[in-house]
Amino acid sequence: MIARSDALQALATEPFDVVVIGGGITGAGVALDAASRGYSVALVERDDFASGTSSRSSKLVHGGLRYLQQFDIGLVREALQERQLLVKLAPQLVRPLPIVVPAFGGARLDRLVGVGLNLYDVMSLGPRRGLRGRLGRRPTDAADGAEARQGETWSPERHRVIGGEEVCEYLPALAARAPTAGYLFYDCQTDDVRLVLSVLGEAERFGAICANDVCVEELLLEDGRAAGVRARERVSGEALIVRAEHVVNATGVWADRLRPQELHDEAEVPQIRPSRGSHIILSNERLLLRAGAIVPAGGGRTIFALPWLGRALIGTTDNDYHGELEHVRPPAEDVDYLLDAVNAFFATSLGREDVAGAFAGVRPLISPGDARTSVDISRKAELYETSSGMITITGGKLTTWRRMAQMTVDRIVERDSLDAPCRTQEIQIGQQVSPEQLERVAGVAPEAYPALAARYGSRADAVLRIAGERAELAKPILDGFPDLLAEVVHAARSEQARGIGDVLLRRTRLGLLAARELSAEGSPALKRVAAAVGRELGWNLRRRRAELARFHDEALAEGIVVEGLPAGAGAS
Repeated sequence: MIARSDALQALATEPFDVVVIGGGITGAGVALDAASRGYSVALVERDDFASGTSSRSSKLVHGGLRYLQQFDIGLVREALQERQLLVKLAPQLVRPLPIVVPAFGGARLDRLVGVGLNLYDVMSLGPRRGLRGRLGRRPTDAADGAEARQGETWSPERHRVIGGEEVCEYLPALAARAPTAGYLFYDCQTDDVRLVLSVLGEAERFGAICANDVCVEELLLEDGRAAGVRARERVSGEALIVRAEHVVNATGVWADRLRPQELHDEAEVPQIRPSRGSHIILSNERLLLRAGAIVPAGGGRTIFALPWLGRALIGTTDNDYHGELEHVRPPAEDVDYLLDAVNAFFATSLGREDVAGAFAGVRPLISPGDARTSVDISRKAELYETSSGMITITGGKLTTWRRMAQMTVDRIVERDSLDAPCRTQEIQIGQQVSPEQLERVAGVAPEAYPALAARYGSRADAVLRIAGERAELAKPILDGFPDLLAEVVHAARSEQARGIGDVLLRRTRLGLLAARELSAEGSPALKRVAAAVGRELGWNLRRRRAELARFHDEALAEGIVVEGLPAGAGAS
């Protein structure tokens, strides 16, 4: 990304065609779509890029099997089409993931699940006919992580029934229950933050100017029409005016906080009803997975157990949320709910102290204002235009970000009476590279290269060049994980990371994967990260200590460390 100081200078001095408020996946998508159609684009984010909902998903790019139960065929079809397109446009980021639905004790597989999977197949097979996959390839070494194998196991074939032995190969943690059969099907998985950063990078390649830590305070109005935004740079407190002909509000669950009266009175916007989704992360020693599993949970719901970045990701809950939106903690009852489901399904006795990390976020569901639960409220995107000319896009899901962006920019193009069709269906998001293509750097461990290729694609070369600057930068941030200290420097130097949380919770995901180790008082790894960021950003010793304290405060506010109970003592 361009230097943040350069971005701020451009925002303050240049007029734009479009200003996008919000640096999550929807805002990033709008910036890319508009810039690729020839518009000059500014994007501002109040906090860090993807710091809201876009960093707190279940990491799935999928059709959504459970939406079939609600007969929302259109949403599932659209999401499956987008899933297939994203695998092609960003293969290093959106990777096929095998998922298993097991059966036990010789019981027949659930026929309704089979019917749903048949329909899933029909809606997703069309564009891929003629491709022959590798469905017969079984998982091998769990230590490689799902990231290294998912590209190998992707197949366009229909779902199939597998035997109990093969179920256990995909789900070693299930061996104690001796499954007898299972359905095997495929969806896709991503690192949601890395997807956002990559889309922003492509938007910048088309000329967009993006900056984080810029808070929009109000619209700039001329003759009652939006002519840009009045904002404040949060580090210095300096006021900033960004002029633009079109203003897009892509702030997700915060959408109705910008001119709320205008939105609700004029556009008759249904209520944005936040739904909290909590996740927990377990080590492979606690729960070894080589594929995803659909796990029954309390209240007749199901959750996912997924391999992710060498850990097991469990989630999500789905509950109405009425608290503050800046920091959303996974409450104890959500953690216990997820642990109870895992323990019942995998025959384990895990407690809160076994949780390596946890996170929660809120999704902007669209509600007509009735008393239905959030699982019945729409995940569809909604677009609104009000008298000021502001366009608001909200709702939707991670998988359909490109469609949401297209819908938004189509409206701008219609306003301007232009012939400028969407191009994002053909724009590569980053460039894929194999680990073998990366230049070897002295001191970098072999296991780091696949992780770098998966996270950065061809841009991994830039990280490796940094690793060659000083010997310590070639070392891992934390023993047992492939993330390099060079990635910390790269985040501060080239990705507008402003603090330790930006690096550990978003640019890398170590703050979640190893929350206990990194949040411990006096953590040597945390001090190394602070020193590396501080060296890039010019922190003195006093500032470094303040930033360490700020990270601990952020970790506490986000609830990434779960306080323990005796193992297996979930809430009853």
